[in-house]
Amino acid sequence: MPMRLPKPAGLRQTILRTVAALAVVFTATSCARLAAVDSNALWKIVDLRCVPSQQATGTPGQCTVVDLDKRYVILKDIVGRSQHLLIPTDRVTGIESPFVLAPHAQNYWDDAWASRLYVEKSVKRTLPDNQLGLEINSQYRRTQNQLHIHIDCMHGDVSDALARHAKDTPGEWHWDTLGGQRYRIMRVTSLNQANNPFRIVARDDRDSQAMAMQTILVTGAGPSAEKDGWLVVNSAMDVDNGSGTAEGLLDHACRVADGG
Repeated sequence: MPMRLPKPAGLRQTILRTVAALAVVFTATSCARLAAVDSNALWKIVDLRCVPSQQATGTPGQCTVVDLDKRYVILKDIVGRSQHLLIPTDRVTGIESPFVLAPHAQNYWDDAWASRLYVEKSVKRTLPDNQLGLEINSQYRRTQNQLHIHIDCMHGDVSDALARHAKDTPGEWHWDTLGGQRYRIMRVTSLNQANNPFRIVARDDRDSQAMAMQTILVTGAGPSAEKDGWLVVNSAMDVDNGSGTAEGLLDHACRVADGG
């Protein structure tokens, strides 16, 4: 019996579906490879994919959210089950950029905190605010030269250790050891512009070279940050053997969501 060939229209649809499927696979694998070798990978995803998609179609494309008014995107990181990144739609290299301290700079920390809901959606449960954290690495401990704030779960033992600062007097630094590294910790009662963690850390030294060495983590001081406040955790590479990163205080496996 002779083989029946698809009709031209059917063949065309088959080809299109195949090409589309291959494109999805190629995009996913190429993005992972791009992030591994290209320090501008995040910026390219934001500037060449997510923002144009939002402008053209009203959908965020590869990103989870594109906020054109507040000028940031939320992107699911390829690392971890729940980790998301807040990335500006403006070209901002990182924590050392004068842009983050400009008088009318967007308060990315406030936006990142509001975006913790995407972490909860990933693990399909609501988490107390002291089990969620935001973090930015120093210039010397990052792989990407576009500002990005990590949004993810905290390690349970770190949250337990930070509980001793839940009632600290707001606005005062206290030193502590977390995960074998020294950090200073300040409780704040809001994440508004006056308490923007970039500004808090920069009060001691606004020099860009000093800021380039800083790492900052923000987490709830208690189960409800609105009631208990937030903890700003900070260290620098040249202070008391600081590592220049606080990312190790986050748990990209989000074991707290499983009761661990």
